Parts: sequence; C-alpha cells; structure tokens
Amino acid sequence: MGENKFVVEDSRVVHEGKIVSTEILSVRTPDGDLVERQVVRHPGAVAVVAIHDGCVVLVEQYRAALDDTLIEIPAGKTDIPGEFLETAARRELIEEVGLDPQSLVFLGDFITAAGFCDEALTIFASNDCIEVSRQVDGVEEEYSEILRIPLAEVDGWLTGGRLRDAKSLIGLFWARDLGLLAPSA
Repeated sequence: MGENKFVVEDSRVVHEGKIVSTEILSVRTPDGDLVERQVVRHPGAVAVVAIHDGCVVLVEQYRAALDDTLIEIPAGKTDIPGEFLETAARRELIEEVGLDPQSLVFLGDFITAAGFCDEALTIFASNDCIEVSRQVDGVEEEYSEILRIPLAEVDGWLTGGRLRDAKSLIGLFWARDLGLLAPSA
C-alpha cells in the first residue's frame, strides 16, 4: 500500500448528539490543497449471530432513519467506556432477544460507511445460548418482534431479499462460511 499523503490539519465538532457527533476536518491533500470533509463519529457497535434450538434468532424492529422496519441480527452500540466487545455483545443479546451466550466466536469486523463515518462493527456468533428474561432498552426494542429462522431456511433468507441490513447479511454469510449454520449445528 502507498504511503498516506493526506494530513488532517484541523477538526472542529459541529454537532454533539446522543449517539453520534459530526466534525468538519480540514485535510491537506498530496498536492497541497486544503479541503474540508464532514465526518460522523460513532462509538462503534457489536452484533451477534445467535443460533438457538436449530434456528437463527433475528429481530424485526422499527428504524426511524428509514421510517421502516428491518429484520436484523441482534446488535447495539459499544458506548460504555472500557467495556469489552464480548461484554457488549452479551448485553445486547440479552436486551434484544433474551438469550445469554455462554461463549462467543469472533466472526470479524468491518467499517460500515467509510466515506463519511468511522463506525466499526464487530460480529460474533454463539450457538450455546441460555434463555433469560429480556432487558429491553429503548422503545424500538419494546415493540420489536423476535424471529426464529430454522437453519435449513437461512440460505433462502440470504438470497431472497428479505434481509437488507448489511451487518446481518455479512454476519450470516460469515457464520455460514464457517459452517455454523449447518442444520445439524
């Protein structure tokens, strides 16, 4: 890879919100020009491909940014300072679907929208969850629906257009590639 010849010379916060903040960066280009870039800062997130009783557990919930409902793997922000990613993943799985993973397998991580945002998302899988009481955190979770998709049907969900959420598609493809979604799993 080539050497990075872009240099951030200045940044200023123009919005500080509950979930994200926005900065304007002054960036010096390799040609010496100074350009401005708007960047959304996000604390990051975790998600879990939860396999329980021969099913993948998904959540159907309202997403205000789309004014629509999406079907997703359980996920949430890593917004507690010092919290380990595995701890955040466990917390989110308990909150959203009432499953407590006894172990988590790291599937991978990725940047969600590098063109304007620094959000990094880490995905785990678990196939040894114990059912517990949900600890709903937020109105969307309160009105969400938990879906259980038999492992034999997951491939149809991956290619059938019902899943539109990137983290869910990525996580399920990764889990499938590792053999975690085989119906005998």
